[in-house]
Amino acid sequence: MKSPFVICGATGNVGYKLAEALLAAGEPVRAIGRERVRLSPLAAKGAEPWPGDIEDAAFLGKAFSGARGVFVLIPPKHNAPDFRGYQAHVSGSLVSALAKAHVPRIVTLSSIGAHLTEGTGPILGLHNLEEKVNNLPNAGAVHLRAAYFMENHLWSIPVIRAQGVNGSPIRPDAAIPMVATKDIANEAARQMARGSFKGHEVRYLLGPADLTMSEATRVLGEAVGKPELNYVQFPEDGFRHAMSGIGMSRSVIEAMIEMQRGFNAGKIRPSRERDAESTTPSTLEEFANAVFARAYRAAA
Repeated sequence: MKSPFVICGATGNVGYKLAEALLAAGEPVRAIGRERVRLSPLAAKGAEPWPGDIEDAAFLGKAFSGARGVFVLIPPKHNAPDFRGYQAHVSGSLVSALAKAHVPRIVTLSSIGAHLTEGTGPILGLHNLEEKVNNLPNAGAVHLRAAYFMENHLWSIPVIRAQGVNGSPIRPDAAIPMVATKDIANEAARQMARGSFKGHEVRYLLGPADLTMSEATRVLGEAVGKPELNYVQFPEDGFRHAMSGIGMSRSVIEAMIEMQRGFNAGKIRPSRERDAESTTPSTLEEFANAVFARAYRAAA
């Protein structure tokens, strides 16, 4: 019997699709998530559900035991009072458990900008995660530095419905690579299923093209029957007020604003030029019609 692959964040956008891809390929999967009920769809497909807290190193040590490979990430926690402290604690728990279980193969969900040491908001926590994983002895790692998730646009649906515009503090003309999470999951599955890793490797996943928020908004608008939909750059104070109204902590809000400033300044970019390997296939038009439009209608 083959040793399992362990998927952290198995109920999230990337983790769920990754677990599905591995299961479809006949691989044994151990799925980690906060709640057993949310793991039940994967369990029905053959995954071994492991409900628990990713901040708990002892739990992770047991979950990683005997694993052929582990997919790790730092899940969002929008109410964290000290977001950097939360990220440091999670990355410490993950690496402690990886070391204890002697996991030979590790894939991390990282981000463009993870090569930078300041001015990136939540991405700084991924920089630190990469460094900690790289310091593990006798373990190979692939860091998937993904672009801006297309799924992030789903957060705009309440604004579009309430105000008739799309917006955020990101400049309308800031060109950003945007990637579908299914493409991240497919690459993660490919990396986990290939032969033994050697050393530490970075792979960028940048979607098919860089897009400005104005260009992205036109695509999203056309998918929901609003071809005239405009993008507006919201003031930071307005963003702070809106996010605090949905329960986001001040620490998380300030980290998000720092990241948005990094996009505006052109600072948060890949450390190397786009090429065939880093260009992924799913277009924003495909995402908008298959995912965004359905979520928009469901929010009516």
